[in-house]
Amino acid sequence: MNHHLPKAGLTAALGLALTAALTGCGTSNGADGGSSDTVTIGTLRSQPHLYQPYFMERFAEEGVSYEVTTFDNSPDIKNALSSGAIDFAVLGAPSMLAGSAAGEDVRIIGSAANGGSGFVGTPEISGPEALAGARIGYPAGSSQEILLKLTLEAHGIDPDEDVELVNLAYPDMAPAYESGQVDAFLSAETGVSIALEAGAHEIASPYETPIGGVNIVFGTRAELIEDNPELVQSVTDSFIQAIGLMNEDPDTWVDGVVETFGLDAAVTARSVQNITPRYALDEAYLTELGAQAEQMVVFDQISGEPDLDTLIDPTFVEASEFAE
Repeated sequence: MNHHLPKAGLTAALGLALTAALTGCGTSNGADGGSSDTVTIGTLRSQPHLYQPYFMERFAEEGVSYEVTTFDNSPDIKNALSSGAIDFAVLGAPSMLAGSAAGEDVRIIGSAANGGSGFVGTPEISGPEALAGARIGYPAGSSQEILLKLTLEAHGIDPDEDVELVNLAYPDMAPAYESGQVDAFLSAETGVSIALEAGAHEIASPYETPIGGVNIVFGTRAELIEDNPELVQSVTDSFIQAIGLMNEDPDTWVDGVVETFGLDAAVTARSVQNITPRYALDEAYLTELGAQAEQMVVFDQISGEPDLDTLIDPTFVEASEFAE
């Protein structure tokens, strides 16, 4: 079922979700007289690397159903999660790191997707060495902002002096490039693939920094973990199986994204080749996530590093019978 909500209905939907969340997940009586849980999950609209929630209903345990609510950006998802308006979230790692640094009751219980970013520009920009004076789009406060600044610095380019950085929302990135507002951008899919399909080319890989491909995570609140760990495990199991489907059957993944959001099929097919769905919180991943937290401090996205031992709870992915 397509649960994509128009902006006009989002406030009302979150109000209803918050009412249910005050007592945990929404609960109702099933046909057999037993109780059932409606789990609310937040994600971003129109981004293939955050599509996992739409497949989770296929793998729902008996008595559990999923309601997907879409947002325009990851900070809004994190705020809804922290407030209790939603139960779980698939969102950008920086938002969870920022929430934890601010003392919010959020927990990362799985990774969700690596990659999904790209640094592209006009054919005249042959490589990083040709970027001097260029106008470069980026989404402020995101993984891509850090990747852009680290990539520029690695090639001897001062982000503050040698180029002009233009803060743009994800949906505005490709149109800004096509209209000539920016010469290049480092942003997320599907904007990257839209530009590539229109003749842009990759300037440099955004993954050759200490952060690697870390981008999207799966999260919830400590309160829900404490109150209902059985449900958290059930939801995590569904999430892991959704990840498996995306990896094993990318055509179904592409078809789902196209049907849900009305995106171009060729662009979507290209974009998923730049995304690695995943769930594990292994040592290598945690090292890269820690590097991202450090760089968020360096680039003034947060004032202090979060306590990763508190923020990250690998218990549920490690305990899942569906984990490999």
